[in-house]
Amino acid sequence: MSKPVRIGILGAARIAPPAVIAPARDDSEFEVVAVAARDPAKAQAFAQAQGVPHVAADYAALVRRDDVDLVYNALPPAAHAAWSIAALKAGKAVLCEKPFTRNADEAHRLVAAATQAGGVLIEAFHYRFHAVIRRAEAIVRAGEIGPIETAEAVFDAPIPMTPDELRWSRALGGGALMDLGTYCVHALRTLIGAEPRVVRAQAEVRQDVDARMSAELAFGAAQAKIACSMIAPKFAARLVLQGAAGRLEIENFIAPQFGSRMTVTTAAGARAEPTAGPSTYAAQLRHVGDVLLRGAPPLTGGADAVAQMAAIDAVYAAAGMDRTFQTEHG
Repeated sequence: MSKPVRIGILGAARIAPPAVIAPARDDSEFEVVAVAARDPAKAQAFAQAQGVPHVAADYAALVRRDDVDLVYNALPPAAHAAWSIAALKAGKAVLCEKPFTRNADEAHRLVAAATQAGGVLIEAFHYRFHAVIRRAEAIVRAGEIGPIETAEAVFDAPIPMTPDELRWSRALGGGALMDLGTYCVHALRTLIGAEPRVVRAQAEVRQDVDARMSAELAFGAAQAKIACSMIAPKFAARLVLQGAAGRLEIENFIAPQFGSRMTVTTAAGARAEPTAGPSTYAAQLRHVGDVLLRGAPPLTGGADAVAQMAAIDAVYAAAGMDRTFQTEHG
């Protein structure tokens, strides 16, 4: 693949500038070359505001562009599978926003398409690539806090209930668990290194989506809890792992660049771990470069993404929420 990696963006979304456009400006291995949106006027305005040189006529035109190597899918979750598959079939690598799809069935189809195309498919779980979570993983794998006995992950973020807010739209793949709790589930799966069984779950439903979700999970012998809310009064993102030999706590495991604290407590006492480093989004783009240019294995996507969506499905089922959808083609 040529350098720099040329990025085409699907969707003139709010997440695209911080997640891809800004870090690409600071990384010589990447260049954002084009954007497409459902509304061409919105795409033009976005391109002008963000300094993107080209506007594709529509999504199909963007994924077919010869000057695009990597498609960043920033569309609503309902369109992740269809348009990521289209990009893979067009020979592009894909960085697909989280949540990966609306359910495990769609995730299976998307991963199968990547396998068939022989293409790179990465889920944009930006937190996963930051030095904080990778250091936490190293501490757990080294056995410093012993086998995990209990764990808790919380992510609350007030999200206004506006007509154009996709996270309040069931059809588009919204909901607290899909947007916020997915981080909690993924972080626990990653650090514990196992897949969960859902013991019980409870949702507070508003506008046909889960405004708030809590669940109890069992990772083998380890007992865990998750909680997430779009109607909480303020931001909270906390992760706690209690092991047989110690405890690991992270305040703001989602975006440490905005302030974070990681503490490890063992028989030797408590210590603060460093939390500085490039932003989660810069680290994510660097990882994409490692995969595309240096052959590193992706940390997300593939079997991990399918298992993640299966866990999400199981939480919704335990909460008694119907998650059947009509096929969405973007």
